[in-house]
Amino acid sequence: MKQTVTIHCIVEKAHLASTMKSGSLDVLATPQMIAWMEQAACLCLDLEEGQTSVGIAMNVSHDAPSPLGAEITIQATLTEQKGRILQYDVVAYQGQTCIGKGKHTRCIVNSEKFLAKVYQ
Repeated sequence: MKQTVTIHCIVEKAHLASTMKSGSLDVLATPQMIAWMEQAACLCLDLEEGQTSVGIAMNVSHDAPSPLGAEITIQATLTEQKGRILQYDVVAYQGQTCIGKGKHTRCIVNSEKFLAKVYQ
C-alpha cells in the first residue's frame, strides 16, 4: 500500500455547488471535494482480487471557496490500519491555500459478500 497519494483535479461546472444543489453559488461543492478525498484514499490501496474498500466516516472542514477552472490538489495519507479499518488524513489545496482538511475512515470488504448483503 502507498502511504500517500496526491491527485490533481480541475473544478468544472459539474463540480459546482450550484450544479450539485449543495448551495447556490458557483464555487467548488463540498460533496465534490469530499469525493476527491475519497478517490485519493482509494488510490493508496493495493487490494487482493475480490476486495474493495468502502467509506465509513468522513470528518472534514471546507475552509475556502474555489472558482470554476481552479486546479485543486488533493492528498490522502494512510495513517493507521487496524485489521480491515483504514484511517487517513485528507487535505485539499488550491495553489498554496489549504481549502479543506480532515479525517477519513475506510473498511476493506469482500466485494461479492458486500453486494450480496445489499441486494438480498
